[in-house]
Amino acid sequence: MLRNIPVNMQGYKLMVTEAPQEKTREGENGKSEFVTDREGVQQFVVSLFAKRRVQPGEFAGKGEEIKVTLTADPGEGFEEGVYVQLVDATVSHWENNGRSGLSFKANGLAPANVQIPAAA
Repeated sequence: MLRNIPVNMQGYKLMVTEAPQEKTREGENGKSEFVTDREGVQQFVVSLFAKRRVQPGEFAGKGEEIKVTLTADPGEGFEEGVYVQLVDATVSHWENNGRSGLSFKANGLAPANVQIPAAA
């Protein structure tokens, strides 16, 4: 199974459709519980509308909403309608009970107009 493949989203406009919040899941007792990584660090999730950037004369096509797990609290300023970029984004393929898809993960968010240093 392919996991944590670096992905370059520079060719897409990413707009927040649901502000970042703590990631939760339904626990065994049916109650909502916070999601943490293997080290116990709280995870966050943000919903983004991704649409391809186009050059003059090109057709943009349809966009798609994606949910991105964030490995840390992105902080303030990422409310609905804000354009962002992902910091150190990865994608993984998943399969479960006959269903499959892609899951996106990033180390954080940055405003769309900020230069992000390359990952080491």
